[in-house]
Amino acid sequence: MNFSIITVSFPIDEETHAEINTLCREAATTDGSCYNIVLNLPFAKSYETKGFYVLAYDDDKDQLVGAASAVDIMGLNTYEWSILVAPMYRQLGIGDVLLNVLREGMEVRGAEGELALAVEGKTYAREFLERRGYMYSFSEATLEAKAEVMTPRMDLEIRPFQSKDTEELVDIFSEAFGDMRDESLDLITYNTTTAGLILWVAELDGKVVGSVTSRKEGEVQWVTALAVHPKFEGRGIGSGLLMWIKDVALRGGEKTILLDVEVENDRALAVYEKAGFMKSSQIDYFVYVG
Repeated sequence: MNFSIITVSFPIDEETHAEINTLCREAATTDGSCYNIVLNLPFAKSYETKGFYVLAYDDDKDQLVGAASAVDIMGLNTYEWSILVAPMYRQLGIGDVLLNVLREGMEVRGAEGELALAVEGKTYAREFLERRGYMYSFSEATLEAKAEVMTPRMDLEIRPFQSKDTEELVDIFSEAFGDMRDESLDLITYNTTTAGLILWVAELDGKVVGSVTSRKEGEVQWVTALAVHPKFEGRGIGSGLLMWIKDVALRGGEKTILLDVEVENDRALAVYEKAGFMKSSQIDYFVYVG
């Protein structure tokens, strides 16, 4: 067998996107898992997202048989990456080749941190990472809900972020996420300057008490950074924001709302489940310990 390895940066072209999608679909048939998210296909054609692929081709068949993806979602030089090799090619060392080229690519791009991703329950992926010096750190579940018409709460005003909201949001992120001031300001800047993102704030009696960020991708509306000030927890603010996004999604033509949450965050999970979200998949994260 003859193989070739190439590296392509985001955004990728339609042909390459289709090849990676086919690899994901065929692997899913064997493995019973969806790989599109973990291989960052929703971001792959974006000019705003910093990322790249390392691709392995079987030259004899002119077929894509392996792909590694790395993306710096927050623009902070911390890359999340994953590798997928076609089931029939997994004993040929292609994964190691992809990983070596991937590491070189992250180094060239000035990576200051990394997280390796594996789909829940895939023993071979976990063993691959652990044998190469990676240790399990945490897991995130992707939850899903349908877009639908929702009746807004009359006492809760939800609107796009304005610069005057900055200090109140810094306080909310500090209390809800434990972020330092600079981290909160970076999050606000990212969510208000990145194309496709909308930062919403919720006001109760004239005071900003919570926020959420939405991102449209085709027929999907992604939800991130849902936060409610602890002083106002238990008053349905989080549920109100999620119901608002469901309605926004429907009016925007999207069919589904997706969000990620750490599986150990019982409080957040309870809010999401109450709002009608159900688990659709889970990603396990690993850190390099050498």
